[in-house]
Amino acid sequence: MTPTDDPLFDAPTPLMVLVRPQMGENIGAAARAMLNFGCARMRMVAPRDGWPNPKAVAMASGASPVLERAGVFATLPEAIGDCDYVYATTARGRGLTKPVLTPEHAMAQARAMMAAGKRVAVLFGPERAGLENDDVARANAIITVPVNPRFYSLNLAQCVLLVAYEFARQGDTTPPEVMAMAGTDFASAIEREKLGDHFEERLQAAGFFYPPEKAAAMRLNLRNMWARLALTRADVQALHGMLRKLLRSHSAE
Repeated sequence: MTPTDDPLFDAPTPLMVLVRPQMGENIGAAARAMLNFGCARMRMVAPRDGWPNPKAVAMASGASPVLERAGVFATLPEAIGDCDYVYATTARGRGLTKPVLTPEHAMAQARAMMAAGKRVAVLFGPERAGLENDDVARANAIITVPVNPRFYSLNLAQCVLLVAYEFARQGDTTPPEVMAMAGTDFASAIEREKLGDHFEERLQAAGFFYPPEKAAAMRLNLRNMWARLALTRADVQALHGMLRKLLRSHSAE
């Protein structure tokens, strides 16, 4: 499949616009970061070292199709002229009256706008000093990543990755937690019940339930513990085996 017939390049994702990027390696790393999270639409404004750039291609590795399809423009107004809404990424106050959003909130907005057929772009500034005020003035809103205020400088590719990740996360349906079962199943209620019986039997023989007036509460706590633990069948079998081994070792003494 070539870049021209890959449906990924037609997917409704934000345009990632690198404004006057300086190092080819950072452009390639930004392409990798984009493709990691399903964003493939890159534009560049006046890359310092010209275009194409072999260092960008080398750093992009498997994400080179992003670079092959990237649009290159001489000025920012040309690069965003067909866009309906533009975000500028910056960590510094600019003395401009604009909404300032977290990446999470901005990408939620972006998804809603694109669902309505709008074209959205995100601007990323050059590595040395970031976007200039003239660049930010052309944006509708600002994205600021909540980083350490004593060290807020982000690498270009890092900033692209954070925005692309948030965009992907907004549409992701991955459950927040799953259990990798590694070839086993969770223990059934009857299996946990029998394990509890086995433990109570051995603990009773060992004189664990003492004093007698506390024995009922101790048994209740044990039953509650077995139900609370996410025991697998392999766990239950191992615990039964441990108890049997302890009994045999004790009997042999």
